[in-house]
Amino acid sequence: MIQYPGTGYLENQDALKAAGVDEVLVYCVNDGAVMKAWAEDQGIEDSIVTFMGDPAGELTRELDMFMTHPGPPSVGIIGRSKRFALHAVDGVIKMINISEKPDDPAGDDFPESSCAPAMLEALKAGKDEL
Repeated sequence: MIQYPGTGYLENQDALKAAGVDEVLVYCVNDGAVMKAWAEDQGIEDSIVTFMGDPAGELTRELDMFMTHPGPPSVGIIGRSKRFALHAVDGVIKMINISEKPDDPAGDDFPESSCAPAMLEALKAGKDEL
């Protein structure tokens, strides 16, 4: 599961499949209609990538990924999720990478740890336990 699209998951789907990934779920604290339009725009049809909405932020809160840093709300961004990628097997989280730094709480400037290449590297290295 990843929180932010455009991070190499679609382009790396063959490598992800080879690493044992069945599906990549992308979700955003947004409604289903927006996510459907975004999915169409990103051309994910017939891929391993699925976009989903988390309109009330329930999943974000359950995963403890709700962004609490004061920076984004100070510029009008309220209810945002941290940028992260996680690997789950049969509903059990095995690995999680969060892209945040003290001066970049949203991971906008340094998203690398939640991008497909970092997750592939971790999977290949056998880093599948929290």
